Amino acid sequence: MLKMMRKHAKYFYVLFFIVILSFIFWGVGTVDKNERAIVAEVGRYKITAEEYWRTYENVSRFYREIYRDKFDEEMEKKMNLREKVLESMIDEKVLLIAAKDAGIGISDDELHEAITHEPAFMRKGVFDKDIYLNRLRLNRITVEAYENSKRQELILNKMRRLIELSVDVPDINSDLKKLPGDERLKKMLSEAMLNERKEKAIGSYVEGLKKEIKIRINTKSIS
Repeated sequence: MLKMMRKHAKYFYVLFFIVILSFIFWGVGTVDKNERAIVAEVGRYKITAEEYWRTYENVSRFYREIYRDKFDEEMEKKMNLREKVLESMIDEKVLLIAAKDAGIGISDDELHEAITHEPAFMRKGVFDKDIYLNRLRLNRITVEAYENSKRQELILNKMRRLIELSVDVPDINSDLKKLPGDERLKKMLSEAMLNERKEKAIGSYVEGLKKEIKIRINTKSIS
């Protein structure tokens, strides 16, 4: 049971980071690949080599911080990290297409609310515009680029929540009541099972959409 919970928690955490790592404040870094190359096309969206490798480097850094010296080239290959990063980026584009078709968007007020409540831009619990602009400048990110990325992140979150609403909750709790054990353990298990169902629902939805969307992948660009 605990193994299942850990497995799910790791998957959900990494998925969340992949969504935001392309513009999180870990530094842009140097991309040695052909930045103009197109790694994948998902409908009208294009994933450039620059976008892919920046995200990949940030995800790699994330794993190195967790696993330290254990995260080597062999471990990376076993994880199929390059392929998983690209797959996750493609899934994000698919969800963005679905969100647009469903008329899901983010208003300027919603965007402003999210940015002004971002802890990275606060001083003593209050949004500080100078900190906001300085952090973007230090990371070589324009205001327009950051706000576009933030808007996409918020749209993705909305879309995911909409899909998660389709997950049935009562039957989970009903089944757990039949099991022995204290309530705290049952609650932990219930949350893990619910999160697992939510991720499966999102995965199934995305895979279904992929059959209807033209997707082209240039695997040579990430080899």
